Amino acid sequence: MHIEIDDLSRPEIHALLEEHLRNMREISPPESVHALDLDKLRSPDITFWTAWEGPALIGCGALKELDSLHGEIKSMRTPEALRRKGAGRAMLTHILEQARARGYERVSLETGSFDAFKPARQLYESVGFVYCGPFGTYCEDPSSMFMSLRL
Repeated sequence: MHIEIDDLSRPEIHALLEEHLRNMREISPPESVHALDLDKLRSPDITFWTAWEGPALIGCGALKELDSLHGEIKSMRTPEALRRKGAGRAMLTHILEQARARGYERVSLETGSFDAFKPARQLYESVGFVYCGPFGTYCEDPSSMFMSLRL
């Protein structure tokens, strides 16, 4: 597996992010979909990575700088057909290493409260994330759960 910074220009990434947005819209009410589209992921405060197994895109993830000590994980996704093979854990490990290298003291994330998000929440819990209240510009939302990890 190879993880690299990505410029979001390849069609494989467009397809994976479209799958991600479509799935979030199917599961969550419109006001609770916090997934970012291509334009928002190109923001200068976001670094976006992709994971590849040979020529196959097997996952993606991003790290948004909230301030000099706090980052937010965004757009963690593995193609539905390739789940449960370690790409999500590898991407999460990579993002946390990058957050530590930047000197962040904390990394947070927003995820869904529905059962479909349970595997993601279990992955985050397995590396030490704990549940917390909203952070940044988020508000309380019954469709969202917030998690944070002290680094």
